[in-house]
Amino acid sequence: MKHSSLMLLIVVLVTALPCRAQASESPRPTLEMFAGHAGFLDDSMIPHTVLGGSGRFYLTSRLGVGPEFVYMWGPGSDRDLFLTGNLTWDLLRPRVANPRRITPFVVGGGGIFRHSERFGSGSEGSFTAGGGTRVRLSDRVYSVVDFRIGWEAHYRITGGIGVRLSR
Repeated sequence: MKHSSLMLLIVVLVTALPCRAQASESPRPTLEMFAGHAGFLDDSMIPHTVLGGSGRFYLTSRLGVGPEFVYMWGPGSDRDLFLTGNLTWDLLRPRVANPRRITPFVVGGGGIFRHSERFGSGSEGSFTAGGGTRVRLSDRVYSVVDFRIGWEAHYRITGGIGVRLSR
């Protein structure tokens, strides 16, 4: 399962680059950093702190693809690492003359999940899905909030800052 998830991520990223060149009206690539809270479903909810980052290249004016790295730490020695490839769909079309201040989006991704504790560790396939909102703060900087659910069974709420890169 680990190799098939990695291969899927590579295929999505490699096929995205030629498509991106054809989309002349696509938004600029972005980088995001975020932090938040997650809860893993067990006999009771196990709280985790979340820290991560992602990148996104737009294939069309509304469809983006890119990698995401998420690190979570829970009670004791409980640590989790996610490396996923994400597809993001902006629910509103961008406007050039009068840029939108708020852009809601949905996101889904798949990849690899690695869990470690003092007495063991393991890796498996993973996915997340959810949505959120980006709020433009300037021409290049925006804030972002999102909510996702995923496997290994968990929810996460994050907030962060994003930057649109120059072309």
